[in-house]
Amino acid sequence: MLLRPALVRPVLTLVVSVGALLLLALPALDMKLKQPGSDDLSRDIPVVRAMDRLTEAFPSKGTVHQVAVRAPADRAADVEAALGRLLKRTAGNDLFAHDQTPTIRTSADNRVHTVQVGTPHSPKSDGARDSLELLRDWVPQAMEGVPGAESAVGGKVAQGLDFTGHLEGRMPWVVGFVLLLTFVTMVLIFRSLAVALSAILLNLLSTAASFGVLVAVFQHTWAEGLLDFHSSGAVVSWLPLFLFVVLFGISMDYHVFVVSRIRETAQNGATVKDAVREGITRSAGVVTSAAIVMVGVFSIFGTLSMVEFKQLGVGLAAAILLDAMVIRAFVLPALMTALGKWNWWPGDRSTGRGDQHATGSDDTRQLRPVPAAQPHYAGAQHQQPYTNRQSYADQQPYVDRQDYSGSRVVPPSAPRTSSSNRSTATTDLTPGSSGREQVPPRRREGSLYIPRRAPSLLR
Repeated sequence: MLLRPALVRPVLTLVVSVGALLLLALPALDMKLKQPGSDDLSRDIPVVRAMDRLTEAFPSKGTVHQVAVRAPADRAADVEAALGRLLKRTAGNDLFAHDQTPTIRTSADNRVHTVQVGTPHSPKSDGARDSLELLRDWVPQAMEGVPGAESAVGGKVAQGLDFTGHLEGRMPWVVGFVLLLTFVTMVLIFRSLAVALSAILLNLLSTAASFGVLVAVFQHTWAEGLLDFHSSGAVVSWLPLFLFVVLFGISMDYHVFVVSRIRETAQNGATVKDAVREGITRSAGVVTSAAIVMVGVFSIFGTLSMVEFKQLGVGLAAAILLDAMVIRAFVLPALMTALGKWNWWPGDRSTGRGDQHATGSDDTRQLRPVPAAQPHYAGAQHQQPYTNRQSYADQQPYVDRQDYSGSRVVPPSAPRTSSSNRSTATTDLTPGSSGREQVPPRRREGSLYIPRRAPSLLR
């Protein structure tokens, strides 16, 4: 029933289903990435409320930027003077805390100097990020007059921001590698560029739709009561790359399994439409059962307290549900039905119209008779095929071999016993023989001897 729209009106079904998935993927364009932290915890937890009160009373002990400078030991005085000017500059800015005066600390060898600069904003807030970016601009400016000085700004805010930036910079390489490996593998398996390209596009579409669902749920507040979480306005920074790799692997598993069934049916002589119907119907039970199990398992993650686990569970469950119900039931059959014989391009485009013994179009195929297989058993070249209705007793082909008893079968030129008296002994009249009576070969009890006339029974 679900396949009917895709098989009857493939183009319309393809446009509607792809359009719906693109609408689901639209919120992913506004995805924001952040590291998980205390901001993601529910404010109903007593310890979280206590931490909020302490941070409000002592902002310089909450979110802290760590400034570190390394310089030659003989430049220690210059470094301390530069850091002093930096602290005076931060004292007049609301992005930094002013409840305590920062203290400059120096290493025993006078080569490293550190100072902690607090901010009244939470670690994952925009204010904390703005203060970090401002401090990273001011520190190099303050150290310009110190020859050989090296400076850096760290802390929890810097750790989350740098890790997110690193993932964003490496993600295109990971995505490109996965897509290239998938394309090469699909081409080698199916010998078809169309199958390889469609596999990549469909899996990208389902992954993008799951990202859209993830952003719509966790970057806004409408689902907080439903899933019991506090929205930080962002997605956990490591989650998109992790979801992409896992979802692409699971989706490709489904795709290869379903397309293999379709291709097998097409190679057996079915039309493309019949092959799509038969292939998806045959694999529907396995795909649906696996999808139900995985959706149920991943949905459990949505009940956990940590927001990163909630996002992981919702993202995986949504992606698998969309892939099994929308991609495999509507998009894939509609696309393959619309492509027709071009599904197997540039391979054998006759696949789906019949095998090597079929001629004609997809709708009117005429099968040519297949030549009968020739016998390959020993002595077959000495026998004539059985073409009459004579009794089995009259069919005694001559095979020049020795019986288990050591006596030779009488050649056709010698007198044969009649069908009514098969057990009567015959005399060997071959020149040089002793004239002994030769008993026709019989099956011994417990022997594996099979009469040579057995092949005619197989016919």
